[in-house]
Amino acid sequence: MHRFIVPFCLLLSACVPAAEPDTTTRAAIISESSLPPMKRFQVPRPLPAQASNREIARDFLALSFSLESGRELERFTRFEGPINVRVTGQPPASLYSDLDQVLYRLRSEARIDVARDQSGPAHVTIEAVPRAEIRRYLPQAACFVVPNVSSLAEYGRVRRTAQINWSNMTRRDRVAVFLPGDASPQEVRDCLHEELAQALGPLNDLYRLPDSVFNDDNVHTVLTGFDMLILRAYYDPELRSGMTQGAVASRLPAILARLNPAGASRPTAQLAATPRAFVQSVQAALGPGTKDRKSAARQALQIATAMGWQDHRRGFAHYAMGRITQSEDIDAALQHFQAADRYFAASPRTSLHRAYVASQLAAHAIARNRPEQALAVLAPQIDVAARHENAALLATLLMLRAEALDLSGRAAEAREVRLDSLGWARYGFGSDYAVRAKLREIEALNPLKGRIGRL
Repeated sequence: MHRFIVPFCLLLSACVPAAEPDTTTRAAIISESSLPPMKRFQVPRPLPAQASNREIARDFLALSFSLESGRELERFTRFEGPINVRVTGQPPASLYSDLDQVLYRLRSEARIDVARDQSGPAHVTIEAVPRAEIRRYLPQAACFVVPNVSSLAEYGRVRRTAQINWSNMTRRDRVAVFLPGDASPQEVRDCLHEELAQALGPLNDLYRLPDSVFNDDNVHTVLTGFDMLILRAYYDPELRSGMTQGAVASRLPAILARLNPAGASRPTAQLAATPRAFVQSVQAALGPGTKDRKSAARQALQIATAMGWQDHRRGFAHYAMGRITQSEDIDAALQHFQAADRYFAASPRTSLHRAYVASQLAAHAIARNRPEQALAVLAPQIDVAARHENAALLATLLMLRAEALDLSGRAAEAREVRLDSLGWARYGFGSDYAVRAKLREIEALNPLKGRIGRL
């Protein structure tokens, strides 16, 4: 998927625009450890889609008939028949269990006939390679998906030919996902979810989607209830490869009425399309190689304000401004984070966004020696991070809670919470070094331990 660096990825390698047009990417180590054992999410708890069917139909068409570059697709394409998935390369130990879990969800929630099969040629090949190999082809990408190839070597041979052009396809027969085998377990899993979703289904991303991995903001990293509904509709028997947009549009209302009866009575949010200028400004503000990030972030906020947006995109622009300005003006940054929280609070579909903002608000409260305020901000967000299976965010929130407990004189509770955070941090951040660096960063927020830090 086309993912770029965003402030929601707390000290994780995030995603950036691919160097080649129409190549779907997700922007860009575990050893023996003295830390507690790694923790993993066992039982998915996705929320059902919360949009109206009319809104979902509009999003389905926008996701399915355009590429991230803006190029229109003339035909609907998918796999026809059972889909087998094969893992090759140098996969980390965590990959297989995470893959089996997402494949189970695709079968049970999206009703797609997909399974792992290592015995021979595959419809979908997942190749785990060193991060450096991915960046040799796409320097700014952490992972990506390509049609009509089965290995990175094959991609290298045909990368400049029409063979890998999504718009030339009439159906999908062979797709490869390339992900970094030396990344943290969470980053590998996030790549699995996002790239596998695009290998099977829609190829586009939309900023207006608040609760989906099909969104460049990178907030959601595992497939949501909305995503599973989109994929279930994508593989509905009423649709088939080669259909035009008009033909798909004519059948969608009946499909969604059958699959999502609750969506018939929901109010429709008529969110305007996102101007390309906003996308470019956010990319410039949060992606690599930009000299004046603050100006780019300010432009994104100006566009959001001029458009009159009251949705998550306005909150996202404030959050980006807060992240960029906090190193030079903590008070101004706090105002942006508070504004972001107000916009995110307006919809239940942006609960995860609020959890990210909570990490910043709590950090500011801790730095100002207001532990009770920090604890109040953090309390409702820890389960939100867990429900959305974001171990990096969950570990961060728990570390912040431990620091606030220390400040309030509850040292025994703080030790217990901090110990709990480490298992999640090992999954979210990977190496012991990264985990300990995160601990030091949050400890630096404590005015009794060190200078004001930065999340």
